[in-house]
Amino acid sequence: MSAQRPEGRPVRPEIPSSETQFTPCDPCHHLTLAEAEANAEYDWSKATDCRVLLKRHQATAECSARKPE
Repeated sequence: MSAQRPEGRPVRPEIPSSETQFTPCDPCHHLTLAEAEANAEYDWSKATDCRVLLKRHQATAECSARKPE
């Protein structure tokens, strides 16, 4: 049995809002996008390089938006 919805209203899951959302700094954002592009091109080596560079960047004081540990 499928879930029914009222006409004109799409069913969307509720996404809880969190005060501790991760906002990447510019280098984090650039490396994340580069990784996504590499994955889309099936360039696994480049994607791995982007992940390594992202982790290295986040470990430095240059990163203004480190993920909480």
